[in-house]
Amino acid sequence: MQDLPSLQGGGAAVCPTCDHWLERTSGRSITAALACALATVLLLFPANLLPLMSVSALGMSRQSYISSGVLALWNAQWVIVALMVTVFAITLPFVRFTMLAVVLASVRLNRRPSWLGRAFRWTIHLDVWSMPDVFLIGCAVGYSRVSANLSVTIDWGGRCLIAAALLSMLSRATLDRRTVWRAIAPEQPLPSGQSSTHVISCTTCDLVVPAEAQDEGCPRCGARVSVRRRYATSITLALIIAGFALYLPANIYPMSSDTQLGQLVPHRIVDGIMELYRAGLWPLGILIFCTSIAIPLLKLGGLGWFLLSVRRRSQHRLVLKTRLYRLIDEVGRWSNVDVFTISVFVPLLQFGALASARADTGATAFILVVVLTMIASRLFDPRLMWDAALGPHG
Repeated sequence: MQDLPSLQGGGAAVCPTCDHWLERTSGRSITAALACALATVLLLFPANLLPLMSVSALGMSRQSYISSGVLALWNAQWVIVALMVTVFAITLPFVRFTMLAVVLASVRLNRRPSWLGRAFRWTIHLDVWSMPDVFLIGCAVGYSRVSANLSVTIDWGGRCLIAAALLSMLSRATLDRRTVWRAIAPEQPLPSGQSSTHVISCTTCDLVVPAEAQDEGCPRCGARVSVRRRYATSITLALIIAGFALYLPANIYPMSSDTQLGQLVPHRIVDGIMELYRAGLWPLGILIFCTSIAIPLLKLGGLGWFLLSVRRRSQHRLVLKTRLYRLIDEVGRWSNVDVFTISVFVPLLQFGALASARADTGATAFILVVVLTMIASRLFDPRLMWDAALGPHG
């Protein structure tokens, strides 16, 4: 338990055990976060309605919209990939940033409706699943792949997407969550004499409540308050096994296939990386290697290490494991870059018998690996590693 003082501008509070930021005010502003969230919502409309980029070849031209990639995937019977791209790149960005703008506007106007805490809780939960910034990197990789052979023009939809993605990242960086939570409902002092062993902290808004509130809703955000997440290890183990089972086909089978003058050319993840290297785009090649090969393997191996640590009641490297868990939970969303790349360049390369492109078997397996490992990291409770190291009476 930490009793945080009121921080002045530019101040920070750091966990004495693992050096994690508990709170910092430097660069944080509710007004700035509100402006960025509102601007992101407004820019998402033209980003979705206008073409992202266009390409011309032999007197024919093609344009790519966010929705055209989804329709191409759907029409080719890649239903799972199409649905995931729709949710992550179209639906959730609108939902998350609209909700965030409403919450921050209510706080700025000193209005406290009963649903405000629950709405802000959902904006936090949807943060990792709303991916305009990841989609932007996918567009950049798709642009690089197509521009290596054809002339590509970035249209107004693409420019609006760039601005929306950058503002979405800026809203995330300027958002002061603790100040918003305090504005929604301040912390209440515990009854006198209440010891730290008789309280529970909400893992969403950090509100401390008496231990008798176990399995009840948090008074501030509505989340279920519990000492530890139930069945966290068994569910995480099941998801890791499924992720490992899909990781091999995701890398063995092609993510996409091109037809060039009647010849089918499959592209695995490693093939796309080598193409970027040969084209002189080695920074993008390194990026794709990290997001598509290294990060999924890191997530699977890291989560497996955490489960083994709980099982063996290991007392070694607890701080390292905790920091690695935060890294895994944070970077997991960036593995979707390769799938987003496919949804961008497939509509551009539709020139009949001359050249065409489509998604392939590896894309479905890969996006399922990403989703399953993200769910696993969200459901795993890293406090279990510390519990196990301290023993049953720790």
